[in-house]
Amino acid sequence: MGILTWIQDRLLNGNMTATQTDSSEFWSLASSLYVRELAFQSCINVVAKAIAKCEIKTYSNRIEKQSDEYYLWNVEPNQNQCSSVFFNKLVSKLYEDNEALVVESATGELLVADSYQKVTYALYGYLFSGVTVDDYTFLRTFQQKDVLFFTLNNKDVRKLVNGLHESYGKLAEYAQKAYQKSRGQKGMFAAGKRIGGITENDKKASEMLQANFKTFFSADSAVLPLSDGQTYTELNQKTYNADSTRDIRAQFDDVFVFYARAFQIPPVLVLGEVADTSKAIDTLLTFCIDPLADLLQEEINRKRYGRKEYQKGNYVVIDTKTIKHIDFFSVAAGIDKLIGSGGFCINDIRKAVGEEPIDEPWAWEHWITKNYEKATDAMNPAADPTAGGSSGGDQNA
Repeated sequence: MGILTWIQDRLLNGNMTATQTDSSEFWSLASSLYVRELAFQSCINVVAKAIAKCEIKTYSNRIEKQSDEYYLWNVEPNQNQCSSVFFNKLVSKLYEDNEALVVESATGELLVADSYQKVTYALYGYLFSGVTVDDYTFLRTFQQKDVLFFTLNNKDVRKLVNGLHESYGKLAEYAQKAYQKSRGQKGMFAAGKRIGGITENDKKASEMLQANFKTFFSADSAVLPLSDGQTYTELNQKTYNADSTRDIRAQFDDVFVFYARAFQIPPVLVLGEVADTSKAIDTLLTFCIDPLADLLQEEINRKRYGRKEYQKGNYVVIDTKTIKHIDFFSVAAGIDKLIGSGGFCINDIRKAVGEEPIDEPWAWEHWITKNYEKATDAMNPAADPTAGGSSGGDQNA
């Protein structure tokens, strides 16, 4: 796809005439398109990479098992994509088109559709035809029950933010023009006394003079040759400073902030700032990633398992806890409490921090410290002290 076609598709869905593409307004819009596209793709990358880090756990009779379905979602959805690439494409399509379609091939592979035609019905399942993946178009028409169809929002986020940018972009354009103007040079040129009209020689002399001025202004060091009676006086000095460029950059940063808020992403994660990153990631998980994971998880469960299998305890769970990096030293005290309270066994903790479980029976046992006692025993000091000891599991030494 050529650069002109790429710009046309994103400005007016490709519905532009040759006259429009030659206009200054078109290229003015095109110049701001790069900033918007970079901001949009940056937000998509944050979400896509986070979802790709999730572990999709598969359960059979409510017991976690690494079945073929686990391998399909976490390792190899199809022969041309690993799970990370698959989810990157899925999330990108979901945010770019506000919806995404995943179909299953005859060999059981999962494929994210590049394009398709959708027929909607209020009382019947949707139909999907002309489903294309890469260079292949399926001849069959897919029914809603046979595909995974994800819809993000009732309103297209990208269109809303682009509309906001149309008005805000005028301010950014004004700032750029003001900066360019501040870098320019202006002066007054006196050509001397002239009697009569402008002759052909005067026109040639004017063109030569303009060429001399162009060279003079563009050079770091130069001398301007003037004839007798000609004088040049500079009217103003360059007024630009470092603050003016920062103002323009700040307005570009605002575009990133607009998109980040539309995605429910803390702006610091898109702008590359490191302050309060931990809190920002928690906010990202709560308001952006967890709801999206629920959307994906619900569609997978209702289409690939169904109600009866789900009620039997056969389903998938998208675990978003694997997204956040864990520093062992910073969570050591918390790990001690989790194990010492009997809430989690050692292997539960090892899996939570991304380590392999220990293949020993004691690693699956639950432990509890001796200083725990029943609340009723604590309120009755006269009770037998041996009756209020640790309960509900083994005790550690």
